[in-house]
Amino acid sequence: MAETTVRIDGDSVRMPGGVSVRFMRTLRLPETGTHPLPPGLGEFPVRRITDYPKTAPAHWLARGGVMLPMYLREAMWLNFTGTGEPAALQVGVGKVCAVSGEPWSDRLSREPQNYVVLPRQPWLDGINSGKGTVRQFVAVPLGLGATVEGQVTGEETWGGVQLQSFPLTEERLRVWRAAQRRHTKRLGPFATLAEDSSAGPMLAMPAAAPRAPAAAAMGLGIGGTMRQEVYEDDRPLSDWSPTPAGRLFVHLVTPPEWHHITGEAPPPSPVDRAAYTHAGLPWFDYYDESAQDLAPTGTLGAVKPVGDWIGNDLDPWEEPGAGQVKPLKDARGEVVEDGEW
Repeated sequence: MAETTVRIDGDSVRMPGGVSVRFMRTLRLPETGTHPLPPGLGEFPVRRITDYPKTAPAHWLARGGVMLPMYLREAMWLNFTGTGEPAALQVGVGKVCAVSGEPWSDRLSREPQNYVVLPRQPWLDGINSGKGTVRQFVAVPLGLGATVEGQVTGEETWGGVQLQSFPLTEERLRVWRAAQRRHTKRLGPFATLAEDSSAGPMLAMPAAAPRAPAAAAMGLGIGGTMRQEVYEDDRPLSDWSPTPAGRLFVHLVTPPEWHHITGEAPPPSPVDRAAYTHAGLPWFDYYDESAQDLAPTGTLGAVKPVGDWIGNDLDPWEEPGAGQVKPLKDARGEVVEDGEW
C-alpha cells in the first residue's frame, strides 16, 4: 500500500510520493529591480503542532500540520528534493495557489496550471508573477491586507503555507520505473555519478542580532523580483493521480510566539544583505534549457509588495559584483553575432 503519511525528518518535511520539502531562510531582496537567486542561509526549524497541546492555539491544533518561526518581513524559499520519481506539488499561500493565483483546490488543473512538477522544479522562491520571474515570499502579519491571500481574496483567514502532493498513477509510475531501469542499465556503473542539482545553494552564515518582535499571526506577502522560471508540465493531466496522496498546513509564527509555544529560542534574524554582498559571497542563476517557463496569471501579477503596505525598504543594498552570480544546471552559452549573408 502506498504511503499516505506526512512525516518530519529533522527540519525537512517528507510527503507521500517521495517529496521532501525544506523551508529555507534567505536574504530579502529590494522591492525594485530584478535580481539573481539569493542564497540559502540555513533551514527554518520545523515542529509538529500536536507536540504542543497545552500552548499552541486551539485552531492551529484543529488544523494540524507543522509550524516554523519567521520575523516580520523575513524572506523564505522552498527547496524540493526526494526520491527522483515524478510528483506534482501544489503550493498555497493563505490557500491561494502560488503558481496560478486561483483558490486552493484538491485537484490538479492545467488551465491554468496550479502545481509545480518535481524533480524538474528544484525550488520555489515566490509567487509566479512575471515572465521568467517570481516575487519573493516575505512574512507579514495578518490583518493589514498585505498578504497574497488578502489581496487576492479580500480576506485574511488562513495565513501560512499549504502543500499537497500528487504521484503518478500506478500505471504511469510502472512505465516510468521501467524506463529508468533501461536508462540506468545503459549508463552502467556511472549511473550514480550524476549531479543532483535539486539540493539548491546552501551556505553557513554568521548570526546577526535579533530584530523587534512582530504580531503573532503571519502570512506571506511578496517582496522583490528575481529571475526564476516556474516550469510548465509536459505530461498530460491524466498521468497524475486524481486525488492528493498527502497534504500539509504550515503555520507561520512570530519569534515570541515560537518561544511561548515551544520553549525554544527562535533563530536570529537573517544576515544583512549588504554585508553578504560586500563579503563577495555568491548569488545564483538556475537555467534548464529543456524546460518551458509557465506563463504568469493576471491575478498574481497584480499583487503589490509588502513595502506598499508597511513602508519602504530602508535596508542598504549592494548589487552583486562581477563573478558573484554562479550559474547552476545548464549553461546559457555565449551569444553568437550574425552578419551579412
